[in-house]
Amino acid sequence: MLTTTKADNAYELALENFDAAADVLGLDNDTREMIKYPERVLTVTVPVRMDDGHIHRFEAYRVQHSSVRGPAKGGLRYHPQVTLDEVKALATWMTWKCAVVNIPFGGAKGGVTCDPKHMSQSELEHLTRRYTSAILPLIGPQQDIPAPDVYTNSQTMAWIMDTYSMTKGYAIPGVVTGKPISLGGSLGRNEATGRGVVYTILSACQHLHLPIKDATVVVQGFGNAGSIAAQLLHDAGAKVIAVSDSTGCVYNKDGLNIPELIHMKTLCGHVEGFPESEPIDAKQLLALDCDFLVPAALENTIHAENASAVRAKIVAEAANGPVTPAADRILESNGVFVIPDILCNAGGVTVSYFEWVQDEQHLFWEAQDVYNRLERVMKTAFRDVLKIHLEKKVPMRIAANMLGIGRVAEAVKLRGIYP
Repeated sequence: MLTTTKADNAYELALENFDAAADVLGLDNDTREMIKYPERVLTVTVPVRMDDGHIHRFEAYRVQHSSVRGPAKGGLRYHPQVTLDEVKALATWMTWKCAVVNIPFGGAKGGVTCDPKHMSQSELEHLTRRYTSAILPLIGPQQDIPAPDVYTNSQTMAWIMDTYSMTKGYAIPGVVTGKPISLGGSLGRNEATGRGVVYTILSACQHLHLPIKDATVVVQGFGNAGSIAAQLLHDAGAKVIAVSDSTGCVYNKDGLNIPELIHMKTLCGHVEGFPESEPIDAKQLLALDCDFLVPAALENTIHAENASAVRAKIVAEAANGPVTPAADRILESNGVFVIPDILCNAGGVTVSYFEWVQDEQHLFWEAQDVYNRLERVMKTAFRDVLKIHLEKKVPMRIAANMLGIGRVAEAVKLRGIYP
């Protein structure tokens, strides 16, 4: 079992951020007790018969933080470093995230402690179906709706949908989002997180009077969100000068050819060795002089020890929890404008909501309609957070948490306690 200190424990950091915002809001203790902690925490054992015939036991989790404003909603990640506290933190952030963009969901998250890079497609399918059967009583279109996250994808969601549907006796596409289009998925869902990141960056540029053309960009984490954000910023005229993935970092001061880099990543699975680039290490990447730094990997990558080296004008959090509270204070004192995760990367859950609505209505939208709706939601949310930031003179993260927590607090007060 992995161990963490309080300083790098994602759940402790989530609670610290909650308290900071709740203090500024003046929330009473009764309301805090009702909305601060998860409603349900499930730990399950997932036995899987591996390709060589032996049984391997995996630890897995599903956490429902809140259902006050609607069904719980949140991704499922497969990663060797998944812990229960990480999943609890991610579920907590999902609650505030859904409230910030004002969609009628609460927060949830799932995780399986495994290494999908060393598992076959068959083993991943068996793992997914067995995990789904273990959490079956908790999920459903009106209860809890999983979605893709780290090292899960549309195929994973198809297996979950099929497993759930087979137990019910008919197809229920609304049990998950991020599905293949042919199974009720939404156009625009795959690029939704990255597109939402870019909409918030453009809003920040407007606020700070920064031109997007020729702006320099560094992307840490070149997965789905990071690569799509890089592509869209490249298309908008920005120069992406450095990117990284789990294999290494590549840099070109004149700008990387992002379409070619994405093509190489798709074919080879890595960015390392990209032509017309030079390798740099992870510490150098975060310290590059740039306009936008987009942390799009895992949590706690910018912390007290490296935050003072960050020279970006804007840090746009495409990942969940990439900046610790201690690092936040350093970035704030250095004049870095942070677009917090629960705002910046909310495009994914927003289009997941759109997908759920389409499944429930059995009526599907054109891609441009999805993009237009997403742009309106993200830019409205940015304005709402920015207004609190300016009026209350608090950092953007506290402003975003105040907006999300305030909406959940209002809902719980109106609903009261049953019985």
